[in-house]
Amino acid sequence: MKGLNKVVTTYEEALAGLANDQLLMVGGFGLCGIPEGLIDKVAEAGVTGLTCISNNAGVDGFGLGKLLEKRQIKTMIGSYVGENKLFEELFLSGQMEVILTPQGTLAEKIRATGAGIPGFYTATGYGTQVAEGKETKEFNGRMYVLEEAYPKADFALVKAWKADTQGNLIFRKTARNFNSMIATAGKITVAEVEEIVEAGELDPNEIQVPGIYVNRVIKGEFEKRIEQRTVKQN
Repeated sequence: MKGLNKVVTTYEEALAGLANDQLLMVGGFGLCGIPEGLIDKVAEAGVTGLTCISNNAGVDGFGLGKLLEKRQIKTMIGSYVGENKLFEELFLSGQMEVILTPQGTLAEKIRATGAGIPGFYTATGYGTQVAEGKETKEFNGRMYVLEEAYPKADFALVKAWKADTQGNLIFRKTARNFNSMIATAGKITVAEVEEIVEAGELDPNEIQVPGIYVNRVIKGEFEKRIEQRTVKQN
């Protein structure tokens, strides 16, 4: 079983093969469950022309916001702008192509990619700009829009709570969000995790992504910022 060990010890190993003009999928929702260290290393690598698929782009100066600051993302595909003022500025000024996608549709397109499903019909977006140029079809008296799955990402970057050495993953509560589906949708999937255990130590019934989908595992350190702090006023 030794040959199945997917643990790497450096981010250079974790991101070997990263290059300009690639397609990246990045897990997380806001700042919950984002692969912070991997994103930082993509920023340091200086690659450009990236197409990035993620629910949103983090906040200014943190997470994917770091890639925006360096103008490394050419096209951002996500469901909303979020708390990132730079994202908004780049979007409205036309400096970055932005493809806003209904959140459920975004999730299903990613899931379909991982499952090998080329497309699906959804009622979401029918009659709006989302449906322009797309095939529509009626089912049981209701109109639906054909949505195609994404191409496999060159890199799928995810954050998990626990992994074993064979790449089996467990996520913690809401930090699972987009991570579990993105983990299945990459040519190279890299998991940045809080804890790594030996093969066989995880309860098989609790594994949420089988190691067959995961190529590399690295232990990270996480800052875990709060995206929007709300406190009680005295």
